[in-house]
Amino acid sequence: MRYVLFTAAAGAVVAAAVYAVTVSGRAPVSAQDFVNLQQGDTIQMGFRRAHANGFCISGEFQASGELAAYSSAKALQPGSYPFIGRMSIAGNNPTAPDLRAPVRSLALTILPDTADQWRTAMNTPPVMAVATPEKFYQQLLAIQSNTVPQFFADHPETAHFLEWRSHYQPSQSYATERYHSINAFYLVDRQGKRQAVRWAALPLTDDAGVIADEEAPDALQQEFFNRLQQGPVRFDVQFTLATANDDPADATIPWPETNPQLSAGTIVIEQASVQQEGACNALNFDPLVLPAGFAPSADPILRARAAAYAESHRRRAREVLMQQFAGGANE
Repeated sequence: MRYVLFTAAAGAVVAAAVYAVTVSGRAPVSAQDFVNLQQGDTIQMGFRRAHANGFCISGEFQASGELAAYSSAKALQPGSYPFIGRMSIAGNNPTAPDLRAPVRSLALTILPDTADQWRTAMNTPPVMAVATPEKFYQQLLAIQSNTVPQFFADHPETAHFLEWRSHYQPSQSYATERYHSINAFYLVDRQGKRQAVRWAALPLTDDAGVIADEEAPDALQQEFFNRLQQGPVRFDVQFTLATANDDPADATIPWPETNPQLSAGTIVIEQASVQQEGACNALNFDPLVLPAGFAPSADPILRARAAAYAESHRRRAREVLMQQFAGGANE
């Protein structure tokens, strides 16, 4: 494992682990290999290699203070804190029809431009299909080669993910989905005591939404923008506390609903904009950019996510810079 340094929005230097994992029959796989596979044969210049289709959001996180005893993080103390965020769908095509996407995402940077910022990237599935970067890379290869059923058959640990997938019905709005941290983290209090947690953003609306044109490639985005004209969109951020029976390092296993649950507060989305014009476009929503009061679990998938996010960010930042140089040369 080696480390690269990059600069976060606040100007702080953040270390991200770049993993090299070994897949049977070939040389070790790096973050670069993961991103190469995600971007496919056609490079979408200046766009994220995964979740390329999305839009920016902003608003405030109204923290309840219910988790203040578990963490010293400022974002979990009672109060209202600004955030920049992004809603998106899975895939590398920035113009893919959003209504047909099987996975939707909500990413946030709470308290941006401060040393207390908390970044989280949440997705609709509550669990991962597999538990290691090696197997996740094999899963991506299976998607590329259309051999996913065989992959699932060869990996019994995918059972919980398949159970969720068999019941999941995508909604008619980003505002009515549930978004999950998937990976576990630790809350750390002022005495250094740690509590393993997962969290989810749960919708606070019964309005299913109206899709004006189901054939429009940005049907979900249009619905969300129209919805915001009627008022803010809200989500409850619910933390689930691990017990001694839960393994924070294994993202394939759901935690029991009987575990203690606390509301960290409410996400209040007040504005949205197309991503090329929004503040979210330059952000890397690396889940390992954590404030004091949080710590990552030992989940290896979490490290692999951070490394791939950093590599994707590096590539598109370079492309944007080159496009700016080219534009200046043509003026």
